[in-house]
Amino acid sequence: MIKFGLLGCGRIAKRHADLLGGGHIAGAKLVAVCDVVRERADTIASRFGVPAFYSIDEFLNHKDMQAVSVLTPSGMHPAHAIAAAKAGKHVIVEKPMALRLDDADAMMNACDAAAVKLFVVKQNRFNVPVIKAREALEAGRFGRLILGTVRVRWCRDQAYYDQDKWRGTWAYDGGVLANQASHHVDMLEWFFGDVVSVHARAATALVNIEAEDTAVATLKFKNGALGIIEATTAVRPTDLEGSLSILGEGGAVEIAGFAVNKIRHWQFSKELDSDREVIERFSVNPPNVYGFGHQAYYEHVVKCLNDQSPALVDGLQGRKSLELISALYESIETGKEVSLKFAPQLCRLGELP
Repeated sequence: MIKFGLLGCGRIAKRHADLLGGGHIAGAKLVAVCDVVRERADTIASRFGVPAFYSIDEFLNHKDMQAVSVLTPSGMHPAHAIAAAKAGKHVIVEKPMALRLDDADAMMNACDAAAVKLFVVKQNRFNVPVIKAREALEAGRFGRLILGTVRVRWCRDQAYYDQDKWRGTWAYDGGVLANQASHHVDMLEWFFGDVVSVHARAATALVNIEAEDTAVATLKFKNGALGIIEATTAVRPTDLEGSLSILGEGGAVEIAGFAVNKIRHWQFSKELDSDREVIERFSVNPPNVYGFGHQAYYEHVVKCLNDQSPALVDGLQGRKSLELISALYESIETGKEVSLKFAPQLCRLGELP
């Protein structure tokens, strides 16, 4: 039994708490929660009958805990993850793992030095339709990849950003690219491979925040494919979609829904009998109030910790998508195409006031 603690009891913590505290993950148990806002910690603690802490030091001294899920604002992830690692706890950190590449490196170094594992939450990789598309990719069914597109068309109004002072700030959050679209950026890179260069534009259209609520970008991949990112939280009045399109010489797949969880298009030049099964049985993620892939993600974490197998999304994978996001912001600031690998100069992500 792996005993987990939640560090941070804000909006995303409900999904993690429901799974770990509700007994939905075999071999996992929620044993403690922590937040500087007492009401938030107390609400989750009382619901699941676990102790609440309001100090990270006291929380990490809780001996009955092997792993910590870091669910604090993105800009705080490095300090909190490093503290958990030094306390000998395995670290599960929400996306993005950090806002600056140097911080991501420090997190990995701390976990390596403490001989603990580092997991970055990218639950969409575990959505059933995504798994089937990945199987098709690994089987070579797409052939040469041509174009990949991700679309994040969500609604986050001013009330959402006003819930917490850190939302939409450069120091602790970033905009739609760093926050809401980071899963989709990771998805695009996971399917299409290394990125050579990016060119991005952004705007702050409908809300009063420091960072962007709308962005578009074009990408050039090492394998010759092109990519498009369309991301906005300025859809009104409600969420529209979160999707991934994969176009290759041998076929085309589009996974849509609100969270890359529903196959909208599945077609290959060389049809297989199994294609019918994919469309009939795996085209929609099973109904799950816990956020689709989070349950499978935690099951994966438990398995990795129990049998010492490698994580699907470790620190290196988390850093890779952060590097791409940083390049997007660098391009927005310069108005120019930015090559990977690069040293951030004008990217404001993670910049303190």
